[in-house]
Amino acid sequence: MSQDSPIEFIGMIQSQKVSEIHPAKGPAIDRDYVRAFAQAHEQAGFDRILVPHHSTSPDATLTVAYAASVTERIHFMLAHRPGFVAPTLAARQFASLDQFSGGRLAVHYISGGSDEEQRRDGDWLDHDQRYARTDEYLEVLRKVWTADKPFDHLGTHYHAEKAFSEVKPVQTLNGKPHVPVYFGGASAAAIPVAGKHADVYALWGESLDQVRELTGRVRAEAAKHGRSVRFSVSFRPILAETEAAAWARADGILAETKRLRVVQGFGRGGPQQSEGAKRLLAAAEKGTRLDKLLWTAVAQEIGGRSNSTALVGTPEQVADALLDYYDLGVTTFLIRGFDPLEDALDYGRELIPRTHALVAERIAAKRKVA
Repeated sequence: MSQDSPIEFIGMIQSQKVSEIHPAKGPAIDRDYVRAFAQAHEQAGFDRILVPHHSTSPDATLTVAYAASVTERIHFMLAHRPGFVAPTLAARQFASLDQFSGGRLAVHYISGGSDEEQRRDGDWLDHDQRYARTDEYLEVLRKVWTADKPFDHLGTHYHAEKAFSEVKPVQTLNGKPHVPVYFGGASAAAIPVAGKHADVYALWGESLDQVRELTGRVRAEAAKHGRSVRFSVSFRPILAETEAAAWARADGILAETKRLRVVQGFGRGGPQQSEGAKRLLAAAEKGTRLDKLLWTAVAQEIGGRSNSTALVGTPEQVADALLDYYDLGVTTFLIRGFDPLEDALDYGRELIPRTHALVAERIAAKRKVA
């Protein structure tokens, strides 16, 4: 988030070209593509880039390190699953990466919404136990970043004796070393952890009513700790010069998604264990077109996997729809396309600057009334 605008835009890069309409081809890591992808986001005016995590994908921490080395200004959001690296080691890794990147790191902590996914890496805790572990994990991270002398930790999931880190993050919060904490999870086990630890709470692209309800719950939980939380919502904008052309493009994306799933041997995606996926499917049950421009058809087709809802229309229309979420208190928008690199550049041409302009107009109007 820049000093000139209260909102930030986050993109997403992966280690090769892949999406619902682009099957992965070739080696799992395409270094030239990662470089071009990261630099395209910087050129397009994004504030930050998410590097996602999956139990079969290339290591996200190393991907961030490489992408940071070939960019200058853009910040990063590392997706990280607690439980596979000791929090004392993770704290030093994140602090080191923050130092080497010049204070450009944030970490999105994903406790894990799928037992099957977690077990690929040997994690056999159940859903609620994973969130309890994340709570303790984040407590230890903060101790390591801020401690000025070695400390002992004796918890449910972690024991450490004389833990300490010589390296501290570049960034600070309230004068203490800190790497920004992004956090997601809509279950009863997740919300208390969000209220206690999250700097930014992240939702997938839900309806306005759903966002209003969920952010209200997180705010109430954060208030118990005397904290405030910022909010992020994720969309897959589908843009065109006219509304009709945008919807035609959306229809083509859905058709290609269905075709590739048949080719790859997948049926329509079933419900996922994660509460976020269930919420996307609940929205889809109310219709494939909700609010002004929210389109849920792809999310319905793939079972709510990942951020898969779209805003469909012209850049002016989509920017206006994003403003409705801003009015609910959302200040971060994670946007990525079905044509990943090309869409990132397209967003930078019109959508990002138009949204910044609309928010600036909204702020100016409020000040005038005040």
